[in-house]
Amino acid sequence: MARRGKKGSLSPEDRELWGKVAKTLTPLHPDRAMELKADLEKITADEPTAPAKPPKTATAIKAPATDKAPPAPLPLHQLEHRYRRKLVRGVKAIDARIDLHGLTQHQAHDRLRGFLHQAQARSHKVVLVITGKGSGDARAYMDERGVLRRMVPQWLSMPDMRAVVLGYEEAHANHGGAGALYVRIRKRR
Repeated sequence: MARRGKKGSLSPEDRELWGKVAKTLTPLHPDRAMELKADLEKITADEPTAPAKPPKTATAIKAPATDKAPPAPLPLHQLEHRYRRKLVRGVKAIDARIDLHGLTQHQAHDRLRGFLHQAQARSHKVVLVITGKGSGDARAYMDERGVLRRMVPQWLSMPDMRAVVLGYEEAHANHGGAGALYVRIRKRR
């Protein structure tokens, strides 16, 4: 891809690509269609057509050897089958529980992070995170039910949580089934 000349100007390839993209767009309001078309024509007409510069060679693009890639996040693991069976039967206790029912995403995320860090500080091994299954009533916005049920696994998988979370999986029906998660806590280093 050719580099841009001055700030705000597009290369011929970029202008061509933008033209293709702009043709596929549908304005939110019909009156805006004429304005958008005029804007597109202005962009393509105002810019001088400069010959495209040849791309730099691969040797010129290499990063210096001193730059180090960020460390890879720690992997997530599932519960061992025997340990899970002991949890379900009550032989092994769940060290702590948190119920996120009725919280907004922001509130739930903050409480979950604090809870998991506290569980790690207390040397807990397994905690239960109750998200709920989501309501099946008409209150759901645009057929979106169980937002926390969907979001909590994403939060647990984030790289910044890998120092705390060793792994997670759906809880057994005795502990909430699809509306809860067993979360293994990583030992503090």
